[in-house]
Amino acid sequence: MTAHYADKGVYTQAVLPGATRTELWERSGKDVNSFPIEMLMEVDDLVDAALVGFDRREPITIPPLPDDGPWKAMQQARLSMTPNLSRRSVAERYLTQQTESA
Repeated sequence: MTAHYADKGVYTQAVLPGATRTELWERSGKDVNSFPIEMLMEVDDLVDAALVGFDRREPITIPPLPDDGPWKAMQQARLSMTPNLSRRSVAERYLTQQTESA
């Protein structure tokens, strides 16, 4: 969808935050202060990072991820499966019952 509307100036972005200091935790009954301080991002930092990612036209922004290499590798691996995700026949590995050795 993003590519379809990009020429019209419409962009989309998914932001994948880690634990963020918001009232969500209180509403869920979890004490936000029970998180290790190094795991808890402040809202302003999250928003600032998300806006940088948006300005860079990142379709997916993960503010706490220090290196996007593993994310890109996972995405590439996922996309490499695309030709095999919809086929007429069942994959051969499902045609015979195999027993696993204990």
